[in-house]
Amino acid sequence: MISMVQGALGLASGALVGFSLGLVGGGGSILAVPLMVYVVGVPDAHVAIGTSAIAVAANAAVNLSNHARGGTVVWSCALMFAAAGIVGAFTGSIFGKMLDGQKLLALFALLMLVIAVLMLKTRSRIGLPDVKMNWTNMPAITGLGLATGTLSGFFGIGGGFLIVPALMLATGMSIMNAVSSSLVAVTAFGLTTAASYAWSGLISWGLAGLFIAGGVAGGLIGTRSARLLSARRGALNIVFAGVIILVALYMLARNLYGS
Repeated sequence: MISMVQGALGLASGALVGFSLGLVGGGGSILAVPLMVYVVGVPDAHVAIGTSAIAVAANAAVNLSNHARGGTVVWSCALMFAAAGIVGAFTGSIFGKMLDGQKLLALFALLMLVIAVLMLKTRSRIGLPDVKMNWTNMPAITGLGLATGTLSGFFGIGGGFLIVPALMLATGMSIMNAVSSSLVAVTAFGLTTAASYAWSGLISWGLAGLFIAGGVAGGLIGTRSARLLSARRGALNIVFAGVIILVALYMLARNLYGS
């Protein structure tokens, strides 16, 4: 059973997760898991991961609709990327449940720091206009989609931190298009991972519902903020990299100094 205090904390945490997804297209699960464990008080890390997967997938879908109305989603690239990644997400989730969660988070935090450095180095890149999937970029889209899907399922996360730079690398699209398009894959990967955890009985459905409800409001604010930031050259890249660094350092600190 979820207490009233836990319910309120779940709504607030969901709003923060939704804001992150709307703003930078990622960070949802990375934020959701520690929020569930240390703020809401979910005792089982695997239940926190499974619950966050379904909550983040739902919030990503809501944020996707907001970005789609703005016309910034590159559907041809996003759908192919997500389709390739679903296979990887399912396979990765099977192996991820077999390993210690703290070790997985520590390894992922190191990977996040590498991604942040790469994003800062390309913070002034505008990106190519009118990017679409073609025979030239299709191998990169499917290959990187499969790879990021596997990592997303393996670590039990939505994978936005990986998907955004992967889409930019595969197609040359702008940061705003990548953030918007990444939500297609975040939704698909999250649902795939959640299905795997649900099969193992590792989801708290009541808490997931509260996270989703809070995430709707947070996502609207995050999406509007992303559009404002995208008007300044490189601003969204800097915010994106900054969030990655902060979350990664927090994760490393938790693993080094314990809970």
